[in-house]
Amino acid sequence: MTPERGHVGQSSGPERRGAVLIVTMWVLIVLAGIVMALAANVQVEADCTAGDASRAQAEAIEAGAVQYVFSRADNLKGKMPMDTDMPAEGVRLGEGAFWIIRSTPDDDRLQGYGLVDEASKLNLNTATAGMLSLLPGMTSELAACALDWRDSDDTTTDAGAEGDYYRSLADPYRAKNAPFETVEELLLVRGFTREILYGEDVNRNGILDSGEDASADGSLTRGPGSFLTLYSQEPNTDADGHARVNVNDPTQSTALTDALTAKLSAQTAALVRSRVRFGRPFRNLVDFYLRSGLKQADFDLVADKLTTRTEKTLNGLVNLMTAPREVLAALPGLEESDVTALLAARAGLTDPPASMAWLTTALKPAKAVAIADRVTLKTWQFSADIVSIAGDGRAFRRTRVVVDARKSPPKVIFRQPLTHLGWPLEETIRARLRAGVAIDTVCSEKHSVKTSTP
Repeated sequence: MTPERGHVGQSSGPERRGAVLIVTMWVLIVLAGIVMALAANVQVEADCTAGDASRAQAEAIEAGAVQYVFSRADNLKGKMPMDTDMPAEGVRLGEGAFWIIRSTPDDDRLQGYGLVDEASKLNLNTATAGMLSLLPGMTSELAACALDWRDSDDTTTDAGAEGDYYRSLADPYRAKNAPFETVEELLLVRGFTREILYGEDVNRNGILDSGEDASADGSLTRGPGSFLTLYSQEPNTDADGHARVNVNDPTQSTALTDALTAKLSAQTAALVRSRVRFGRPFRNLVDFYLRSGLKQADFDLVADKLTTRTEKTLNGLVNLMTAPREVLAALPGLEESDVTALLAARAGLTDPPASMAWLTTALKPAKAVAIADRVTLKTWQFSADIVSIAGDGRAFRRTRVVVDARKSPPKVIFRQPLTHLGWPLEETIRARLRAGVAIDTVCSEKHSVKTSTP
């Protein structure tokens, strides 16, 4: 008997078509999965590319912001740039913008903007232990340890620490016995921690942010790190860059005569020369002013041409015009009432003083002479805490640079990345950019007051 065609070894028509349909559906499912995976991968690649572009944009804005600082700090001849001449909040650049942030004196809820005068701080490499111990968060023991670290010997001072202590640690190392190279180097010194160095200001933006009030007292407790620098130097030259005449040097008598007669009457110049001849040595220019018999107006005319110092570079002088209360209070011999008087006299000025004679209008003569060796009215180094943001808010960079303006053009002498500390500005700035608000609109809004409640 002959079997029917198609009966043996073959599926029936409907069964075959069902199998094909199932296979086809599985193929479509697999292809759809591949397509979805590819789409997700493309989206990830697109996001990464956009993120890379935003990071590159923020980096380029930062570089432009540094050049902006250069342009404002150049040829100031020891003066501090005016905030009105240097906008520093939401400055548009390219497709993004930058902010230069700083703390606001006496208000830890208000974000300030602009350059910081490095001479407004104590110089960690020149300040005495007594001066350092008066800074917020410091003790006499911490100050002694800091001086032992920077001095050239291995002799331990009272309450200090030298090589024998550091060699005894579980992870031993040597005492440096050389000047500090960064303020953060204090973290290697006995007794110092980040909490001591920076206080409650975890992200170092100078204001009390949410979560930073560890003491629950409603105010920002600052550490000494906010008031320390290594970058306060000025040339011992006049405004034109010429070496000053040392009134204590008898061999410069002719130069002194020329400097005096160029600005003063012959009678006044002769009187001053006589008093210089019999009054040497003078401790500093305030001492010279008080004993020279000059009126303040006359001294103002010649002060920039004179000096009592032999160094070509003067290190660690504190700028009386910009130093905060905490730094002024660390100057030797000053009491709280003296600091208050200095700040009041400074606030009452309509123009910057022309000479250190101004100091004697705020303090008693003896106290003015006592601190005149450590103070100045000028600054040559500025720090800028730059926050640069891409226009879409996807990336930001924060970098602190210190700029030396003693020569033109200025140059960066220190650079410190701070992006890792987190977002330092009002959160709404980034949120509005990410929500698609135009960068021009965001920059036109003022975010100086913190709206978040610590």
